[in-house]
Amino acid sequence: MSIPHRTLGRTGQSVSAIGVGGWHLGLPVVSESLSLTIVRSALDRGINFLDNSWDYNDGLSETRVGKALQDGYRQKAFLMTKIDGRSKAEAAKQLDQSLKRLQTDCIDLVQHHEIIRFDDPHRIFDADGAHAALVDARQAGKLRFIGFTGHKDPHVHLHMLDVARDHGFTFDAVQMPLNVMDAHYRSFERMVVPELVRQNIGILGMKSLANGYILQSGVVSAVECLHYALHLPTSVVITGIDSLSVLDQAIEAAPTFRPMTDEEVGRLLAKTTPVARRGERRFRAVQDVGDLRRHRRTRSGSATNATGCGSSCRSKTVVSVKFGEFREFSADRLKGQTR
Repeated sequence: MSIPHRTLGRTGQSVSAIGVGGWHLGLPVVSESLSLTIVRSALDRGINFLDNSWDYNDGLSETRVGKALQDGYRQKAFLMTKIDGRSKAEAAKQLDQSLKRLQTDCIDLVQHHEIIRFDDPHRIFDADGAHAALVDARQAGKLRFIGFTGHKDPHVHLHMLDVARDHGFTFDAVQMPLNVMDAHYRSFERMVVPELVRQNIGILGMKSLANGYILQSGVVSAVECLHYALHLPTSVVITGIDSLSVLDQAIEAAPTFRPMTDEEVGRLLAKTTPVARRGERRFRAVQDVGDLRRHRRTRSGSATNATGCGSSCRSKTVVSVKFGEFREFSADRLKGQTR
C-alpha cells in the first residue's frame, strides 16, 4: 500500500498525509532500538514527515530520531521540530541544540511551540523575540520553513496570524488539534482551518486520537478518527506511534481513506456528540501524559525558565480543561488570563 502525499501549503513540498509523532519515540516504554525501527520502517514504507520538539522527553526524542536518520535516511525525511524559547537568545540556543541532537545541518520546518496565551505572539515578534532567531537561522541555512503550534484556543491561533501579518510575515505551516471532538466546541476546524486555507498555509493536524482518550469513549474507532482528520484539508495528520502494530494501523488507514460525504461526516459527529456534551474525556490542551510531565517540571530559584519567557510561562500548567468546561471560556476571559 502506498502512502498518499499532499502539498504543504505555500511551500510546495510533498509530505506524507500521515506523520510520525516524536513524543512517543522517547517514552520509557519504547526502547531505543524500537524507536529507530519505527522511524526507519515508516520512512521505508512511504511516510516522510517526522514530528519532534526540543523539549520532548528532555531531548531524548530528538536524539533518537537523529540516530535513526543516519545511513542515508535523512534524505528520505521531511524533518520538523519545535522550540519553546520566546527570546531571540533562547530560541537560537534551543535550535542549535536540536540541530546537534538530530545530527543534521538543516531542519526542514521549525515551529514556535505552544502558542497558548494572547501575549505569546507579541513576545515572539518582539525585536529581541524568538522569531528573529528563526529568520536569522533560515538565512544561515539552518532551517527551511517556519510555523507555529498550539492546542489551547483557536482565538490565540488567529491572533498569532494577525500579529504575523502586522509584521509582514506569513507562516509556512500551522499545527493544531483536529479530531472528531474538536468539531463540537470552540473549534480549530471551524475557526482556524478556513483562514489557513485562504492564506495557503500548510495545515498540520495533531491529537487525532487525543492519546487514546477519544477511543476510551467507545463510540469511534482509531481508523475512523484518522479518516476524519484526513478528510479535513490537512497537509499532514501527525499521530503518536509507540509500536510497530500502531505504525501498521496508521499506514493502513491512509491508503484506505476516501473523501467522506456530508452524510458520513454527519453520522460520525452524531455518534460523538453525547460524549462531547457530557465532558467525560479531555480531547485537547494539556491532556496527554507527556504534556503533563513536561508542564509539571519546575525550575525553582530562576526568574527565567527554559523557554526564556519568565514566570508567566507557568500559565501552561492551567490549560488542562475538560471538554464541557472549555466551552464556557470566552475570548475576553482568556485574554485576561495571567498567572
